[in-house]
Amino acid sequence: MARLLDTGNLVLVHPETQSLIWQSFDFPTDTLLPFMKLGLDRRTGLNRFLTSWKSKDDPGTGNCTLAIDPTGYPQLFLYEGGAPLWRGGSWTGKRWSGVPEMTQNYIFNVSYVDNQDEIAIEYGVTVPNVFTRMMVEEPGVVQRSTWFETGWVRFWSAPKEKCDYYKACGPNSYCDPNNLEKFECTCLPGFEPKSARDWFLRDGSGGCVRNVSTCNSGEGFVKLARVKVPNTSIARANMSLSLKGCEQECLKNCTCTAYTNANETEGGIGCLTWHGNLVDTRIYTNGGQYLYLRVDAVTLAQYAKKNGLLQNKGKLAILVVSVAVILLIVASIVYWFIIRKIKEKRQSKYTFSNTSAAASFEESSTRRELDGSTRNSDLQFFELSKIVAATDNFSVSNKLGEGGFGSVYKGCLYNGKEIAVKRLSKYSGQGIEEFKNEVAIIAKLQHRNLVRILGYCVQGEEKMLIYEYLPNRSLDTFIFDETKRSLLDWGKCFEIICGIARGILYLHQDSRLRIIHRDLKASNVLLDNAMHPKIADFGMARIVGGESGDQIEANTNRVVGTYGYMSPEYAMRGLFSVKSDVYSFGVLLLEIISGKRNSTYYHDDPSSNLIGHVWELWKEGKAMEIVDSSLVDKTPDNEVARCIQIGLLCVQEYATDRPNMSSVVAMLGNDRPLPSPQQPAFVLKGSNHRKDTSTSDGAISVNEVTVSLIHGR
Repeated sequence: MARLLDTGNLVLVHPETQSLIWQSFDFPTDTLLPFMKLGLDRRTGLNRFLTSWKSKDDPGTGNCTLAIDPTGYPQLFLYEGGAPLWRGGSWTGKRWSGVPEMTQNYIFNVSYVDNQDEIAIEYGVTVPNVFTRMMVEEPGVVQRSTWFETGWVRFWSAPKEKCDYYKACGPNSYCDPNNLEKFECTCLPGFEPKSARDWFLRDGSGGCVRNVSTCNSGEGFVKLARVKVPNTSIARANMSLSLKGCEQECLKNCTCTAYTNANETEGGIGCLTWHGNLVDTRIYTNGGQYLYLRVDAVTLAQYAKKNGLLQNKGKLAILVVSVAVILLIVASIVYWFIIRKIKEKRQSKYTFSNTSAAASFEESSTRRELDGSTRNSDLQFFELSKIVAATDNFSVSNKLGEGGFGSVYKGCLYNGKEIAVKRLSKYSGQGIEEFKNEVAIIAKLQHRNLVRILGYCVQGEEKMLIYEYLPNRSLDTFIFDETKRSLLDWGKCFEIICGIARGILYLHQDSRLRIIHRDLKASNVLLDNAMHPKIADFGMARIVGGESGDQIEANTNRVVGTYGYMSPEYAMRGLFSVKSDVYSFGVLLLEIISGKRNSTYYHDDPSSNLIGHVWELWKEGKAMEIVDSSLVDKTPDNEVARCIQIGLLCVQEYATDRPNMSSVVAMLGNDRPLPSPQQPAFVLKGSNHRKDTSTSDGAISVNEVTVSLIHGR
């Protein structure tokens, strides 16, 4: 009788005794699933290993194999054509010694067995509905990935760098990718290059040899940290010895070159000793083990002297640094008082001050970064004095509005050109990084539906962006205002909707960089003289995929944006993509049609926001009831109803169900049948009752929210 288990294991069982006859988990291909064993059954001789496909489209037997080598002290190996390509190392009780990123956590666990019956490793999943797999692929890559919403996300792979490859450096040397000399190979203490010429030519394959023989009096061991220990195929294991016992065991035998703990758990019991050359050793930035290397008396004395000298130097350095810090603090205080006095004299000229040497440093640093970002653009640097004059010293009469970032002022340059000045507040959650981000991104963009930046100003504590002035200000001042709302007929509303869609499409697809805005909302859409929409405020925007444009999503542990416009996967898990902007566009589309904010509540359904209200009406065939009263009797019902349905398609709960912006633009431009939308996200289940249907607290800007994300190791 054949059964397919929930684990993915296809089993054949005896129909009467239910005993196992055969199972697919004993014959893996290129994939290792949870609860599937990798290793050797010593009783039957069955060896379970992974073999790559020839290619992604050809499931024929490939050239790469992932297997446990039982020789000596067992290790995990990736082979290519039968030759070792990458060594995962031996099991330390917590991880493979060659995989420092590997950790136990509450989602995944790993069990390793090495006894007379079998030697095997098995991955488990402790949380339901988490799907993970390990795969071997051509050309020689082993990777671990987890399913996340719409596809497999890679969390780890090997080999990734030169030092990951087997024997990247020859015997008795180690590979260090962070070597400041830019040559990864270095001889172990007590060794010298076998060929000085090859070493000079940056060829470390020949390795190193002893410069002084051992087995003499006075020798000992040098402790090396963060090491991937050498190949254990030739190592000897004694699992009953402590670390001290391991040292004594190694000293007894002149051929013993090094030793270490075999097990990081159980109090470190277990001893590995090497006799002969040390092969495939490397240094990690983090992780790894300690390796105790046998050296001659001279080398040992040199290391002892070096360590003592370093300790003395460390004490002296602490003293010198302490004195220097005190002097620096005193000098800074004196300098600060001098600067303050100078600025007080200038107070009559400016109402702002450059208060610290730190501000000057940040100014110059920011200027350098921005100059680099805008080198190939037409952006110019504006002197602070010109901005002060243009805005009449940031007078209240010139103030256009304000937000979490600061205030926006209208200005007029000496040549009569009108400008809008976005002045970053020192108390803003959107700090210098968002400021630099906005300049760097918008400098690379040019589209009729994106606001045009003219330049920037960084001087002292002042950080400002200078934009073209748009006299009709932002879209929210029209659609949420009963008086101004009447100035928009349906034709103009539809034109604004299409313009916003084209602007987003440009960001996602048509510009040379793929950009996710992350803060699309009515107040970030500006209107020019002809009421053409222009998307603004790129402080939260992110470039994904570079100029290749092959990346469409990313994640973050810093969620920024505006509640009501955030997609669920971004607000709750920090995952953002082009579909996050699609969601925001859908909310904005429904707001334009209804004249209501998404945070508005309703008498007949006090638990529903705008999206939930529209959804319920659409299911009942009454979607046209949400159309703003100023548009009623002035709109082509079929076109408005189509836009409502497009809006609902954009705000569907799952990102995979939402259309991309190219599809949205196409749907707005034709009358082909539309798919039916699924359940929207954020259909609220609260109990906040409001007395007036048009009452709203407005959108709440979120400068920064920290969320915890689960990362595979």
